[in-house]
Amino acid sequence: MDTTKTEAKGFYKLSWLQRIGFGAGDMAQNLIYQTISIWLLFYYTNVFGLKPDVAALMFLIVRLVDVIWDPIVGTIVDKGNPKWGKYRSWLILGGIPLVGLAILCFWNGFSGSLVYAYVTYVGMSMCYTLVNVPYGALNASLTRDTNEITILTSTRMFMANLGALCVKSLPLIIALFAPKVTDPVTGKAVAVYNTPESGTAWFITMTIFALAGLALLFFCFSQCKEKVVMDQKEAANVKVSDLWMEFVRNKPLRVVAFFFITAFAMMSVGNAADAYFMTYNVKATPLLTTLFMWLGTIPAFIFMPLVPAIKRKIGKKGMFYLFLGVAILGMALMYTFVSIPATKDNFVLLCIAQFVKSAGIITATGYMWALVPEVIAYGEYTTGRRIAGIVNALTGIFFKAGMALGGVVPGIVLAWVGFNSEAAEQTPLALQGILWLVCVIPAILLLLAIWIISKYELSDEKMDQINMEIEARAKAE
Repeated sequence: MDTTKTEAKGFYKLSWLQRIGFGAGDMAQNLIYQTISIWLLFYYTNVFGLKPDVAALMFLIVRLVDVIWDPIVGTIVDKGNPKWGKYRSWLILGGIPLVGLAILCFWNGFSGSLVYAYVTYVGMSMCYTLVNVPYGALNASLTRDTNEITILTSTRMFMANLGALCVKSLPLIIALFAPKVTDPVTGKAVAVYNTPESGTAWFITMTIFALAGLALLFFCFSQCKEKVVMDQKEAANVKVSDLWMEFVRNKPLRVVAFFFITAFAMMSVGNAADAYFMTYNVKATPLLTTLFMWLGTIPAFIFMPLVPAIKRKIGKKGMFYLFLGVAILGMALMYTFVSIPATKDNFVLLCIAQFVKSAGIITATGYMWALVPEVIAYGEYTTGRRIAGIVNALTGIFFKAGMALGGVVPGIVLAWVGFNSEAAEQTPLALQGILWLVCVIPAILLLLAIWIISKYELSDEKMDQINMEIEARAKAE
């Protein structure tokens, strides 16, 4: 089939610049929002001065606000037609206030103020939705080609993990600006990033990340243009209630939604606990902490480019089973290795376990975004309406629900085991609680994720048939 004929049917081929441009949008969101996800709880408890249980309750309340806000945004996005593009316009309209509020989340000017923390975190989260929901819909609007979407998703995840690599370098960057103290053992000056005195260093670092993210959002905006979108007559009829109706009638969407909850809960719990794990269980320096966290991202650059080939070989379900199983193995290894008395060799073993765990998590959770365009197309096939914004708002609610668990569970567990941010040495129970957050709870959630994804029924062959039928209907009309 020649390119002209293929493109006329909506199966568009994208240039590498377009793919990288689209991926830049996720890299931007990782620089901003993954910094929030991984480091904000640690910042609140160790620098800003909030108690773990107080911060956990705030994370839960913010997610409840999202349950109301996300479907409203999805409806606005689907009904609207801004002059710069139905979806890409929001990269700028939501991106600018997102950057400002993300920076303010890490400002220590109102240290210990719960009101300030609520205002900045709620505002930042609402602006993130204004960017993330249309960005997710942008994926499904570029092409219907399932192979192209796989390549696009792999590129997106590659770029996203470049951003994640920067975020996990945060201890090193903060160390450049943080105050120095004398190590009582070595007598050398070392940077401290887990005390209130390091507040300015956190603020400077977040400012750098956020402004870089804004530049990447502008680049994404410049390279992406919607081609597969809802007809304006249909768009005028979109309602907030369509979100729940679509959830009820679209079984593949329900499977993806529950998988998102579980996957993001698993990632958020582990990510939030990593900083505590390296600081108190391993007693690592900023350099070793950064190296350990890099190993949570580096596998993406090895395995994500291989995803299209792996999927063709063992299928999408087989790929999920394989890599989620690998992640569980990595967590089991880490739990075992950390019980060995701390030595240099033991840190090497922890790094090996981190690499194995991350190879599984990154590949499986990276590819799950390719399922979203599929459930959008399935909904269009069964109802005749392509409500991409609504569907992405729904997946947004569920992945934020997962992130809510990721924020609430660590805070509750830390409070329950008696974690004390002012103590240099934690109790054995507190150290064990941190280890539960890093290994045990995420492994249980992964087992649940395997069962959920086993219920997904849209194969590549079925999706090709669905997309061709949709285009044939459009041509007939």
